[in-house]
Amino acid sequence: MLIAFVIAYLLVTIAIGLVAARRVHGSKDFLVAGRSLPLYMNVATVFATWFGAETVLSVSSTFAKDGLNGIPGDPFGASLCLVIAALLFAKLFYRMNLLTIGDFYKQRYGKGVEVLTSVAIVLSYLGWTSAQMTALGLVIATLSGGAVDLSTGIMLGAAVVVVYTIFGGMWSVAFTDLFQTIVILVGLTLVAFLVGDLAGGAGNVIAQAAAEGKLTMFPADMDAAAWWAMAGAFFAFAFGSVPQQDVFQRMTSAKDEKTAVRGTLIGGLVYFCFAFVPIFIAYAALVTDPAMKALFESDDAREVQRILPELVLGKMPLWAQIMFFGALLSAILSTASGALLAPTALFTENVLRPFVPRMSDRQFLLTLRIILVTFTAGALLFALNSRSTMYEMVQNAYNVTLAGAFVPLVAGAYWKRATTQGALFSIVLGIGTWLAANQVAAEALVPPNLVGFFASVAGMLLGSLVPQVIANRGHSIEAAIRAGQHPQHHPRPHAKPH
Repeated sequence: MLIAFVIAYLLVTIAIGLVAARRVHGSKDFLVAGRSLPLYMNVATVFATWFGAETVLSVSSTFAKDGLNGIPGDPFGASLCLVIAALLFAKLFYRMNLLTIGDFYKQRYGKGVEVLTSVAIVLSYLGWTSAQMTALGLVIATLSGGAVDLSTGIMLGAAVVVVYTIFGGMWSVAFTDLFQTIVILVGLTLVAFLVGDLAGGAGNVIAQAAAEGKLTMFPADMDAAAWWAMAGAFFAFAFGSVPQQDVFQRMTSAKDEKTAVRGTLIGGLVYFCFAFVPIFIAYAALVTDPAMKALFESDDAREVQRILPELVLGKMPLWAQIMFFGALLSAILSTASGALLAPTALFTENVLRPFVPRMSDRQFLLTLRIILVTFTAGALLFALNSRSTMYEMVQNAYNVTLAGAFVPLVAGAYWKRATTQGALFSIVLGIGTWLAANQVAAEALVPPNLVGFFASVAGMLLGSLVPQVIANRGHSIEAAIRAGQHPQHHPRPHAKPH
C-alpha cells in the first residue's frame, strides 16, 4: 500500500512538471521562468531547493551523532548564504538582467574568467546532485524491502527527475517546488508530533539532548583544530554556496527586484527554522529506539542516514509513513531538479556557447536538454561510486566555489579596482592551493578549503594592484548595470579598472 502511494505521488509530480512545461516557449522561460514568479512561488522555490535530502536524512543524523557542534555548515552556514545573497546580490543580479551567474563574470572580467568560474561552479554541482540521487536511491531501496538495491534505486530516481525537468525547466521546477513545499511543511510537522509523543514528548527529547551535550555548539573542551574545522565547514556553506547558479536562478526568476530580495530572504529564514524539524525527529528516533545508535558504527558512513526511514517504517502507522515519505521525496525531488537545471544552464551558456556564438534560441534550448541528460549521467557515476554521507558530499561541493568563485564575485560587485588579472590570479591560486593542501596537508590545523579561500583573497589583491600584464577584459559594475537596464546599449570594455 505504501509503495502504491509513493508511485502515485511520483506520477503526480511528473504530471505537474509536464503541465508547467507548456509555459516554455524559449530559453528564457526554460532558465528563469520568464522572470515572472510572484513572491509566494519565489519563496517556495528558494525553500524547496535548499531543503534537500541532506537536510532531512544526513544533517539530522549527523546531529543525532555529534550534536550542534557537528553541523555548523547546514543549517547555520546554508541559511546565512541566502541572507547574504538576498542583501548583497539580489538587486544587483536582477538589474544586470543576466541569464546565468556566469554572465556576471563575463561582464565584469571577460570571457576567460567566465569560462573558468563556470567550469568550477559546474563541477561543484556533481557532489550536490549526487547527494540527491543517493537519497532517492536510499528511499526506493528502503521501500522495496531490499528487492531493489541502492545502485538501482539511484538510477530509477534520477530517471524520474530528468523526465519533468528536461521538458519544463524552471517553470516545472517552480510549480513542482510549490507543491512539494506544502507536502514538506505539512508532512514533516505531523511526523514530528507523532515521533515526539513516542519519545515521551518534545520536552523529554530536548531535555535528553541537552543532557548529552547535543545542544552545545561550542563545547568547553574544543581545541584549536576543532575551531578551525568548524570554521571550514561553516564558510564552505555560508560563502561557497553564494556563487551558485540555483541561488542566482531563484533570485532572477522573480517578477521584480523587490520580490527577488524578499523571496530569497524569507525563503532562507523559513529554511533555517524548519531545518530543525527533521533534526528533532532524528533525535527523537534515538530516544525511542536507542538500538539505532549501532548505525553510527558502520564502516559505510551512509548507513547512519537510515535512522529516520527505519523508524518510520518500523514504528509509524501507514498514514504517517505516507506523510513522511511524501515529504522526503518532495525534499529530494525539488532539490534534485534545481541541481540538474543549474549546471546545465551554466555549462551551456557560459562554457559551450562562447565557442558556438551563432546558436539560435531553438538550438540553444535543444542543447540545454542534451547537456542536462549528460550532466545527469556524470552525477550518477559520482553517486554510484561515493561512500560519503550526503552532508559530506554537499560540503565538498561548496569547497570548489569557496576557493575559486566567491572572491571574484564579491570583488567584482563591490571593489572597483578588481581586474581581469586579479580574478584570474584569485581563481588559479585559490583552487590550486586548495587542491595542493588537500593532497599534502589534509590534516593540518587550518582546513584545505580555508587555505584555498585565503589564497583566493590574496590572488585578487595581488593581481589587481600590481602592474597589469593581462589586459582588463571586463566592464565596471556601473556599466554592466546600465547594459542590463538598456540592452541595446552595450558598454565598451575599458583598458584600466574604474
